[in-house]
Amino acid sequence: MCLAIPMQIVQIDGHNAICSVQGVRRDVSLSLVQDQALAVGDFVLVHVGYAIQTLTPEEARDSLDLFDELMTADAVEAESSSHA
Repeated sequence: MCLAIPMQIVQIDGHNAICSVQGVRRDVSLSLVQDQALAVGDFVLVHVGYAIQTLTPEEARDSLDLFDELMTADAVEAESSSHA
């Protein structure tokens, strides 16, 4: 399964950026979205080190909320399986 994570741009250097999500920072290539005007504070969807599209803050928040729900459900399932 492939997974792309919404991240916020915190620094831009040419076609590269440092992006952050929940305190984790990563170097990200902006080469696939270089035709878009990006700025610090913008959100991008990141897959294997590449920004593949831009997101509105609302889209990013909704995606991150969904990830949190999935992680919580997985943790609850793992906990109940360990007590069986």
